[in-house]
Amino acid sequence: MTPNKLRIGTRASQLALWQANWVKSELEKRYPGMEVTLTKIKTIGDKILDVPLAQVGGKGLFVKEIEEAMLRDEIDIAVHSMKDVPTDFPEGLGLYCITEREDPRDAVISRNVKFADLPQGARIGTSALRRQAQLLKLRPDLQMCMIRGNVETRIRKLTEDNLDAVILAAAGLKRLGFTDSVAEYLGVDLSIPAIGQGALGIECRLADPVITKTIAFFNHADTSYAVRAERALLKRCEGGCQVPIAAHGIVSDGQLRLVGFIAAVDGQRSVRGEISGAVAESEQLGIRLADQLLAEGGRAILEEVYQRSIGE
Repeated sequence: MTPNKLRIGTRASQLALWQANWVKSELEKRYPGMEVTLTKIKTIGDKILDVPLAQVGGKGLFVKEIEEAMLRDEIDIAVHSMKDVPTDFPEGLGLYCITEREDPRDAVISRNVKFADLPQGARIGTSALRRQAQLLKLRPDLQMCMIRGNVETRIRKLTEDNLDAVILAAAGLKRLGFTDSVAEYLGVDLSIPAIGQGALGIECRLADPVITKTIAFFNHADTSYAVRAERALLKRCEGGCQVPIAAHGIVSDGQLRLVGFIAAVDGQRSVRGEISGAVAESEQLGIRLADQLLAEGGRAILEEVYQRSIGE
């Protein structure tokens, strides 16, 4: 049994609407005759655009209001960028599906200049402490400029703010058709992606069997194993999506390889490690790698990051 109507909750950004409309289209293809509607919801993260996310504080900056709408039964499912989804959910709600991952890499948008060829002291626009820390580790001479806004706004800042480059997630650029702007894709070993980067998550009321059965086809097993391992690492580190923690899992032939990274904001201190094992143990692998990173200096680094953010 499938519902005649299904209501999707989403942010109103260009990328969020692309993602929600893609889910809507897939549902309509699979269930001809189903009426699928979108409800646009403004989140705290959408309202505060003049402050870096790390200074806004709290977790769930891009999902809280959407989850509240679900708890009020105003929507049936929510479509999220996985890198925005906290590791804890309100009672009764949860992540039911993780879609096949789009390109997880970071991308350089510049005046056709690759990262290694950027001039000394180049000004780089980014919205993520994770990117900032990794790129400063490679190039301490760079000047990092924190930028906010949707994908198109951040691309425009290259010229509006006279930056030498802007770093964005490749997945969003590909989904919105901005790949012509990309000068270079950074390998996942050079810039380890954000937790869940490139994948979409579908959240719902877990006790609703009609909805869960209806959306189950969206789940991509290999991506789900990888992202759940990444999220287990993040949760063990007690990190949100605004701290310099990165992780990336790759599944091949039933085996998961997970790389993790914790860094100081300036990139001068960092710890990196990796672990491999069966996909059935994906979350345990994430926890074990987190414990390893924390023990090897990650805990001290994160404590300093949190103290700094409180001070700001």
